[in-house]
Amino acid sequence: MSYLAYKLLHVLGVLLVLAAAGGVAVHAATGGRREDNDLRGVLASMHGVGLILSVVTGFGLLAKLGAGMPPPWAWAKLVIWLFFGAALTLPYRNTTLARALVVALPLLAAIASYLAMYKPFA
Repeated sequence: MSYLAYKLLHVLGVLLVLAAAGGVAVHAATGGRREDNDLRGVLASMHGVGLILSVVTGFGLLAKLGAGMPPPWAWAKLVIWLFFGAALTLPYRNTTLARALVVALPLLAAIASYLAMYKPFA
């Protein structure tokens, strides 16, 4: 598969994760409960497929770059990926955390994008 195909699938995976986690965060921030969410299965599926797609294609992109052992910027992106993995369970713990996630998720995505584009500590 080409580098651009991996990149497209990687971005699609990230968009699925952000859409699902953002939807749950907004639902919880507006006072919704886990039991009230009619789209719970759809959002969980989007989140899971997006996580798998983004990590598999991310490592595919690293292989296309010829990186043997993942560089430090890739490890930082993996830590952000782990946070995104937990992002679906966090919003319902309290409303303040849900509101913080609405802001934190796009910022973390921007940091991950910065790491991928500029590879600051390669």
